[in-house]
Amino acid sequence: MNFYYGAIVFAHVVSAVISVGPLFLLLPLIRRLRTAKAEAEDIYLAFIRVIIRLVMHSGHVLVVTGILLILFGPWPWNTSWIILTIGVMLLSGFFLATGFSSVLKRFHEPSNDREAVINKLQRTAWVYIGLLMVMLWLMVQKPAVW
Repeated sequence: MNFYYGAIVFAHVVSAVISVGPLFLLLPLIRRLRTAKAEAEDIYLAFIRVIIRLVMHSGHVLVVTGILLILFGPWPWNTSWIILTIGVMLLSGFFLATGFSSVLKRFHEPSNDREAVINKLQRTAWVYIGLLMVMLWLMVQKPAVW
């Protein structure tokens, strides 16, 4: 049982790294998108979509391994840091599903201001990174809030 728990912890940590790391690639891509010519825009947007998909799918592994860690680990479901992590996770999942896709869909609409859409994309990336950092802090520090 100890070996399996360690393997689940490892998978959980790797999926957390894959969930957070690629998001930092968004920032230089968004910066380059600001000055990109029309031909290059679609390439940058495709890279952004791939990053979002990678983050989303590694998030699925993160959730499954997190559930397994709670089932087999020493912490009960009603521990404050677990409840808060689940809350932030649900919020970030909703944000990932709605925030990025709505901004990316608006990019090529002729009625939208390109610069405003890029600014919204950058804000969305930073907010999502912030949510993931809060979750990471909760999982590492395991604070007893109540």
